[in-house]
Amino acid sequence: MPYLARGWVPVETPSSVLVSSSKYLNNPALREWLAMILLRRNGADMPPPAEMYAFLPILDALRDHDAIEAMFTEERRTNPALDAWFEARFISTYKIEDFAQYAPGTLGGIFHAQMTGGNYEIQIVPFSEPKTQLQFFNVRSGQTHDFEHILTGGGFNYMGELVPYWYRLTNVFKYIRNPELAAELSILSIFGSLRYTVRTLLHYPQVWPTCVDAIQRGMRVGQDSDALFMAKLEDVFHLPLEQARAALGVRGAVDVDTDAAGAYWAEQGPLLAPAALSLETA
Repeated sequence: MPYLARGWVPVETPSSVLVSSSKYLNNPALREWLAMILLRRNGADMPPPAEMYAFLPILDALRDHDAIEAMFTEERRTNPALDAWFEARFISTYKIEDFAQYAPGTLGGIFHAQMTGGNYEIQIVPFSEPKTQLQFFNVRSGQTHDFEHILTGGGFNYMGELVPYWYRLTNVFKYIRNPELAAELSILSIFGSLRYTVRTLLHYPQVWPTCVDAIQRGMRVGQDSDALFMAKLEDVFHLPLEQARAALGVRGAVDVDTDAAGAYWAEQGPLLAPAALSLETA
């Protein structure tokens, strides 16, 4: 018996299809999607945001929504900060043009420059009034994601995406006491971040150090900071970035220029010399 095969018990079943104790492995759409996002090279025919658009209905079908609502309700009994956040149920109605009033260098001014310079849209998915606690969590997460890029030090590029992903993967577990609930709220982040980590190592190893650094920076901010995912960011749009970070309890953020590495990863730019791909503080 080979050493690595010790303990393996082949499973016999009369089923003619794959059967597993994992609902994720049982889902053929997820298996197909996961194989694609882990193994493919990047191409203009399938931009990374389109991958997540395809993933959202798969995730929604897999979730036990009643169980998640019950976990939220129970969590609120012993988590006053979360309960107050849900009681306030604050949702923004801002538009890109509303940020023109903020001075350069402020959180709102940086956001305005990024959105207009990159021709981005604020509303990624059509807005609908949240009817459940999970829906509110998702709506608010969508509204704060771009600001989390700025606050955590993740550039608006494909390598920069790893910073807010890993801030969430650590920060949510820090402030949600039930690990099963925290895991449910982190599934989108862990699957989303896999695209960047696995594909980088397989196809773009030249920028692997950038990838690792982004993960480490995101984890550090998530572990050291207050519960940014529950913060009312709108109150600090007028503050310079460092003051906004201090007001929100964001700690350990480092601004690193990953534009060149992100462009190379997306096959939108030439391979740069190793020195040009080194990490430089913006």
